[in-house]
Amino acid sequence: METTKKSTFKVLFYLKKNAPKKNGKVTIMCRITVNGKQSAFSTKLDISASNWDLKYGRFLGKSREAQEVNGKLDKIRLGIEECYSKILKNEGAVNSTKLKNTFLGMEIGELTFFKFYEQFIADFEKKVNSGLRVQGTHRRYKTLLKHLRNFALVKYCYTDVMFNDLTPEFVQDFDYYLRDDLTLNHNTIWNYMIGFTTLCRLAMSRKYLAFNPFSEYKNIKKDKDRGYLLRNELEQLVTFNCEKKKDELVKDLFIFSCFTGLSYSDMKGLKNSNIQDFFDGKRWIIVRRKKTATSSNVMLLDIPIMIIEKYAGLSKDGKVFPVPSNTVCNDRLKIISQQIDCLKEKKVTFHLARHTFATLFLSEGVPLESLSKMLGHKNIATTQIYAKILNEKVGKDMQKVSHKFKSMESSFVVQL
Repeated sequence: METTKKSTFKVLFYLKKNAPKKNGKVTIMCRITVNGKQSAFSTKLDISASNWDLKYGRFLGKSREAQEVNGKLDKIRLGIEECYSKILKNEGAVNSTKLKNTFLGMEIGELTFFKFYEQFIADFEKKVNSGLRVQGTHRRYKTLLKHLRNFALVKYCYTDVMFNDLTPEFVQDFDYYLRDDLTLNHNTIWNYMIGFTTLCRLAMSRKYLAFNPFSEYKNIKKDKDRGYLLRNELEQLVTFNCEKKKDELVKDLFIFSCFTGLSYSDMKGLKNSNIQDFFDGKRWIIVRRKKTATSSNVMLLDIPIMIIEKYAGLSKDGKVFPVPSNTVCNDRLKIISQQIDCLKEKKVTFHLARHTFATLFLSEGVPLESLSKMLGHKNIATTQIYAKILNEKVGKDMQKVSHKFKSMESSFVVQL
């Protein structure tokens, strides 16, 4: 009679001392060993290393905290042992990975957060291919998934994450991971967390996630100095003669953006069908922004109309302009700006044109609401950033001339 060899099975708790938290505590890990093969995961319990009994893998003492932690460890051990017996009975063989996944609820075929995320990326790619969303946003979502996978592996030893793993603590620890381990800047972290929030909201709306893991998380985008061209700087660029045709094309495209507020991606996708005669008898650009899918309607002034006519018939597929790559545009703009005295100290990129449009027309009296509509902003708060920039510039300009009144100040006499 043939006998089956019983597998060796062991559960060990240990401390992850190489990754202490900010409060000095360390995470208790659980290692499952079956036939010499190991799989580990985080118990999500944190203690001070001085309270750990290395020999027995327990919390030292009989305090209330010790009893609570040891009770939870006993429950984990018992759960793993039950899963082991169940798998062995039903399948006749056990391995450490299968045992860990079964205990954590990540059995084959069950929808996990990362599987949900992968499906989201696949659906998003279809939208990119159909022109509804942009490739850059798709890349950011893929990078965010990579960071989440690495974080889960480093922090919890998880290769996948269940929806109930998404807790406020998980969110905050991921923020610390991006900030401390990857040393990303504040606004980059803010951007990733916006994407993470989007995924969680979608999971909640589809009833996969029972609560909002971002309920305790607060993070505000820091305003940064948005460059733009002053009116006299734009005038010098307009009158500058480029020696090369490619430079002249890039310069004209940049100027067109300065007078319409269109971003690079919107310029590249601009079609002749988007140029329409409106009810007022004027020619307008009627488009939906590629980035946000919001409408952006801009009346064409004489300069952008002249640029359209200059390049009429030079593009294929009904496009208005033969737009080079974004890299080429930014490289040529850098070269052009170095030839204009007032622009040598400025970092001129294509996106600077959009900021120039906003600040230029706001300073000329265009209402904030109208500007927001033309820029295709979803929220007027985004447009208000430009108003803040102008107010800051007014203050700086006043400071520059304040010394001219020093002599008057010295002769001023206060009369009571």
